[in-house]
Amino acid sequence: MKMQEGFLWGGATAANQFEGGWNEGGKGPSTADMMTGGTHTTPRRITPILEEGTYYPSHQAIDFYHNYKEDIKMFGEMGFKTFRMSINWTRIFPNGDELEPNEEGLKFYDDVFDELLKYNIEPLVTISHYEMPFGLTKKYNGWAGREIIDCYTRYCEAIFNRYKDKVKYWLTFNEINCLTMPLGAFMAGGILINGTENAELSNGAKDNEQIRFQALHHQFIASAKAVKLGHSINPDFKIGCMIAYMCNYPNTCNPDDILLTQQKDQINNMLCSDVQVRGYYPGYAKRYFEEKGIKIQMEAEDEAILKAGCVDFYSFSYYMSLVASSDPNQENSSGNLLGGVKNPYLKASDWGWQIDPKGLRYTLNHIYDRYQIPLMVVENGLGAVDVIEEDGSINDDYRIDYLRDHIIQMEEAVRDGVELMGYTMWGCIDLVSASTGEMKKRYGFIYVDKDNDGNGTMKRIPKKSFNWYKQVIESNGEEL
Repeated sequence: MKMQEGFLWGGATAANQFEGGWNEGGKGPSTADMMTGGTHTTPRRITPILEEGTYYPSHQAIDFYHNYKEDIKMFGEMGFKTFRMSINWTRIFPNGDELEPNEEGLKFYDDVFDELLKYNIEPLVTISHYEMPFGLTKKYNGWAGREIIDCYTRYCEAIFNRYKDKVKYWLTFNEINCLTMPLGAFMAGGILINGTENAELSNGAKDNEQIRFQALHHQFIASAKAVKLGHSINPDFKIGCMIAYMCNYPNTCNPDDILLTQQKDQINNMLCSDVQVRGYYPGYAKRYFEEKGIKIQMEAEDEAILKAGCVDFYSFSYYMSLVASSDPNQENSSGNLLGGVKNPYLKASDWGWQIDPKGLRYTLNHIYDRYQIPLMVVENGLGAVDVIEEDGSINDDYRIDYLRDHIIQMEEAVRDGVELMGYTMWGCIDLVSASTGEMKKRYGFIYVDKDNDGNGTMKRIPKKSFNWYKQVIESNGEEL
């Protein structure tokens, strides 16, 4: 089937994973700049002081900073209707607490947006995507400090005013629900839970739910303020939330498995969007906080702020589904942020993520039934090891199969009545993996010649999927 007229086909990236130029143009260090490389088996580390001789993947990434014209031209060749990207907060406010923005940073994104608009590509901008000024981590322990709200809204005011005629679609925080999970403390919150150097982005770091959920509350307030501010600057702005959706199935029909599945869905998936879409904390969250001994410190005006700053649309990432079991002896599987029990009915990617296209249809219906606002799939893709053949071609049929199967189910959801705005597959050009810091885990339609240690020519090479996706966009989803 064809999608509706104006459907936003495109690709998605994050500044800290592909932009590079980490200390150029007046940019300050971000939290992502303090994360070392890693592999599937060796966790990335956080080093509050940069270590000489240690590789930090975000410092150069794939150098979009110097190659943006070439890269955007290739997105234009595919026919992108939209391009999801993020702004590096520290390119605009290097330490995070300055009162005036960095003009050189603002000018860079002016140039990027102009280049996108030259090819009729609508920018979709994530305001904060797994990076924040490291200066704010040192000063306030990241989002654990309420002071960050003013720093964030000052940042939003600067970019909303500067780009009000170039950018229409905004997302306040990438995968905001990441803070409901232990892994999210530093990556999503800029928080050093145990305050020590060399903390691993794994279960090796101590967890503190009180700090995480208080930081999340600060992000809710910041997001709501940004929505209200954005609409006052340009009433045509469409400002959305962004959730890392963890589709969960019960392992059995044991009522304990059913209840566990529901609880995981509520806390990990729905809590954040309930607050951002509906404007208040749901009852189940209050019970969870009470039972866990979590006390959210709220100011008198916070409930009114949340109510006044509800988002216009709901966007999310979907890579896989998970299985929830109350039996502690079940064999676990890998996943994006969370793992689960292995599903015997599904195949897995090279990184152990279980591939479930039908879960996307289920998820779209589940979310739309709850909120009835426009939805957008802003991350979906397959991380795989790509091989360059002797003739220079890269035959990534496995990626085409993955994306085709998910788009088919997306179209089924539209037939079910879901209001879907667009689809931006993740990592339209190869970039650094957020979870592992690798280049080996490739997602893109465009191959970038760079390895896990930072070696390579940076040459861009279209893969087989490049022309396939071009055809998908040309036919508006009819030819898959």
